[in-house]
Amino acid sequence: MKKKLLVIGFVWPEPKSSAAGRRILQLIAQFQNQGYDVVFSSAAKTSDNTFDLNSINVVTKPILLNDSGFDDFVKVLNPNVVLFDRFMTEEQYGWRVSEQCPNAFRILDTEDFHGLRKAREVALKQNESVTKSHLQNDTTKREIASIYRCDLSLMISEAEIEILTNQFKIDKSLLYYLPFLLEPISEDEKNQVPTFEARQHFITIGNFLHAPNYDAVLYLKQTIWPLIRQRLPKAELHIYGAYESQKVTQLNKPKEGFFIKGFAEDVNVVMEQARVCLASLRFGAGLKGKLIDAMQNGTPCVMSTIAAEGMFGELESNGLIGDNPEAFADKAVALYTNLDLWSVKKNNGFKVLDQRFNKANFEGNFATHVNWLSDHLETHRQNNFIGQLFRHQSMQSTKYMSKWIEAKNK
Repeated sequence: MKKKLLVIGFVWPEPKSSAAGRRILQLIAQFQNQGYDVVFSSAAKTSDNTFDLNSINVVTKPILLNDSGFDDFVKVLNPNVVLFDRFMTEEQYGWRVSEQCPNAFRILDTEDFHGLRKAREVALKQNESVTKSHLQNDTTKREIASIYRCDLSLMISEAEIEILTNQFKIDKSLLYYLPFLLEPISEDEKNQVPTFEARQHFITIGNFLHAPNYDAVLYLKQTIWPLIRQRLPKAELHIYGAYESQKVTQLNKPKEGFFIKGFAEDVNVVMEQARVCLASLRFGAGLKGKLIDAMQNGTPCVMSTIAAEGMFGELESNGLIGDNPEAFADKAVALYTNLDLWSVKKNNGFKVLDQRFNKANFEGNFATHVNWLSDHLETHRQNNFIGQLFRHQSMQSTKYMSKWIEAKNK
């Protein structure tokens, strides 16, 4: 009898809209390769950009929030593994899974450390450096509680594992490093990317619903791009992203070479046409999909330290890193105008992809780890006593709030 995986999605996957959408499809593929049948459920609404999961043999099941119908559904399905897409879905459904399928192996895919992102956002607004006080915010507390309630949490960034283990003393046995899982790029594909001379203009890309992306675009518009444009008056900056709102479209200023392009049907087409990608993120967490897109298309980047975090390890980056506007602009101009520098950074990107994100380097170890923990689940849970505390009924405020909402809605 085949094993079953239930994925509970915060949203339905949109791989053309966000790195998170691509990430969840990569995880589904990992379990399918291990022989699992996969069911994907979400309480979110679908959109025109929603991926057709049935096309990859994934069964879909819409669910509701605060509804006991989920209990019957999950009990009948009886999955071997339940994967929660971000801690918010674990808060909503984790206690139901625990009650109906106590032997199911519970995995949290954090996507990124939301508490870290929140800490950086608050610190930025206060014009302060991130402190322990910023990190100990309500989002962090909720997320770490979710990590303890689960049997394993997938971390996309080594930097975030370091923060969780060093500052919050979370046992490493509860965390597992699993970054983007990418197909290798062949030498022919590398040689076919457009040359320095065939490219023009700058690019940035990112889902506009994601607050760090909107802030980065605003920062470019108001502070960095005028410095670049002053020195490169013929250059343009093309901004792509899903779900642009009026506050985004009103930033479109063709006379200033600042173009809001909106949704990119194929990120590879627009990325390979650009000479340099700009990633001016001032807060955020996790790994940045825009840097992956750039490296896959041979497009060097100028990025902030936060954008670069967790991406390169000990390897040289695919671009230049700068945090103050003047330094960022200087490096953007240098990378845009220097063929030799541009070529070195382009090749660095291919090395990073091959050595840090080749899925072949991860899938075997990941399968082994999941199987071993599944076989030793009782012992693993006994070693996670704090997790037992968080699963105890006296700590389950989300459970009883959900029951109250359900009763109120009847």
